[in-house]
Amino acid sequence: MNKIPVPPLKEVLRLDGMSKKFIQATHSVEALKNVHCTIFEGEMVAIMGTSGSGKSTLLNMISAIDEPTAGRLYFLGEEANHLYREPHASNFRKEQIGFIFQDFHLLKDLNVEDNIAIPLILNDVPSKEITLRLEQVMKQLGIYEWRKHQPQQLSGGQKQRVAIARAIIHNPPIILADEPTGSLDVNTTNDILHLLCELQQKGQTIILVTHDPFVATFAQRVLFFHDGQIVDSYQNEKTDVDLEVILSRLQVIARGDV
Repeated sequence: MNKIPVPPLKEVLRLDGMSKKFIQATHSVEALKNVHCTIFEGEMVAIMGTSGSGKSTLLNMISAIDEPTAGRLYFLGEEANHLYREPHASNFRKEQIGFIFQDFHLLKDLNVEDNIAIPLILNDVPSKEITLRLEQVMKQLGIYEWRKHQPQQLSGGQKQRVAIARAIIHNPPIILADEPTGSLDVNTTNDILHLLCELQQKGQTIILVTHDPFVATFAQRVLFFHDGQIVDSYQNEKTDVDLEVILSRLQVIARGDV
């Protein structure tokens, strides 16, 4: 019997020797040290590590908020260090990345649908298409009935659904989720994680920064950071063993045994 060929994984993002040094008055700080990693289409990758390990700096490098001291960025298979220069950086963020934050970052003076529409407005999408996309994404995420509500009328979980809708409405290749469940209770955390998994299963690439080992079990891979470097990685097996492995590796890192 002939085997059905498996299509190769499509590379979305690659960091090749990425380093970042911050020069201060009396000393310098190496926030990232020669980081190599590749993120593939349709993956959810969790980033974990101790405070100050380089997680936030990594997100800033990926989103072109900050420029690396050394190393190369590859986006969709092409060398892309030009993205660290304006206006390329701003265009990259508004067109190619969706952001999800712990504190939602919804504009309080705009209602739900106007908050969600912001990426489309920034990208000069015609108003008729904005209306169609808004209806589609709000129904997809189960928030259509709240479309005229103000953010202060919503619960934490509802706000995060609105934030996710805003992140995906312009179909970005990459979603960066920075502690997206950090402000949520246990039940709401489960709801949001399953929603992110549904997006991933439809082909969305998600990079998820979290301090919570349980949250990391929902990813396909976990990258562990310490002192500006990737010191370990783990491929989740989607069994009960995942949480134990992630916890044990975090404990090793916290002790400095890396």
